[in-house]
Amino acid sequence: MNTPPTAPLPGDPTARKQVERMIRVDHAGEYGARRIYEGQLAVLGRRAEGEILRHMRAQEQVHLERFAALIAERRVRPTALLPLWHVAGFALGAATAALGSRAAMACTVAVEETIDAHYAGQAARLGADEAPLRDTIETFRAEELEHRDIGLAHGAEQAPAYRLLSRVIRAGCRAAIAASERL
Repeated sequence: MNTPPTAPLPGDPTARKQVERMIRVDHAGEYGARRIYEGQLAVLGRRAEGEILRHMRAQEQVHLERFAALIAERRVRPTALLPLWHVAGFALGAATAALGSRAAMACTVAVEETIDAHYAGQAARLGADEAPLRDTIETFRAEELEHRDIGLAHGAEQAPAYRLLSRVIRAGCRAAIAASERL
């Protein structure tokens, strides 16, 4: 049984504001993801994992450039938290890489699983009038899942304290998403 959509309540953001929040947070997330890979590369760049990390960073750069273009095209205010994500993303990447390549991959898995759920929710909320944005999100979502699969294939689950590390990183990602949508 399908339930009809409910009418917006007073104080709910307009459809335009909701899309602006999506673009703002996705831009911030892709920026943070690129910084995580840069931090990991600073530690692991000369090891065998470096090529894999460079591949994933390159895809995140494409995602970032697309959302940066949408920020400009739609005149969306970027998050005020970019300076924080600049430092936090790099620090997370470098710290997990310092724990070893498996911990770096565990970070990738935790981040990408959180982003998968985030992107899936966004795609489900976008109407036909936002089909190009939905298609972009779905394309990027597929690439984020590719990153997750790469992490799993490279021993993420064998990282020290994998479950704890994953829970902490996922919680941090969810907090960053909530903050970046609004600030």
